Amino acid sequence: MGPIETNTLKKFRLTTVFIVSILTFSWLAWTHFHGGVQSHHILDQKDLPAISNWWSAILLPVLTWMLTGRIKKRIDKNSDTANQQPFNKTNVLSRFILGLFFGIMLSISFIHGYKLFLDNVLYVILVFSFAIPIYYSEFILGFILGMTYTFGAILPAAFISLVSAVGFVIYKYIRPIILKWTKSILSKSS
Repeated sequence: MGPIETNTLKKFRLTTVFIVSILTFSWLAWTHFHGGVQSHHILDQKDLPAISNWWSAILLPVLTWMLTGRIKKRIDKNSDTANQQPFNKTNVLSRFILGLFFGIMLSISFIHGYKLFLDNVLYVILVFSFAIPIYYSEFILGFILGMTYTFGAILPAAFISLVSAVGFVIYKYIRPIILKWTKSILSKSS
């Protein structure tokens, strides 16, 4: 696949931010008129401060703009470098969907009290980081959007920021060591 035109990426960014903004303001308006906009206590502890979902009106469009900008920057860098693999839209979309799915599953587990998943969610995400770069912007955006309805945008953004930093270290530094180690063991056994 050849390089992607800059105008197409700009339209994609603007369209994505517009859609996320409309959905966010619609969701906040609906919740406002159906019992009020919720606030969420940090770590679900009543004695800790609560964060209102109204902050999502600012955070989600800004995060969407920033994260789609990072995606665009990575695409531009990839298409400028001749020795890199060509950009693949399917990979970006699949990482976004995986992040979205994971965020939705975490939200559903929290709502219904599925302790097994909730107690191990951090481990599952870290195991994922050996196989896929969870620090990529599309995974982060999908994860935050998947959890926004249940938790607002602030808490998921804080959570995935910390986890993706650990995922970066695992994917960039620990994974290559393990792959090299595994390759050497397999070559010695054959």
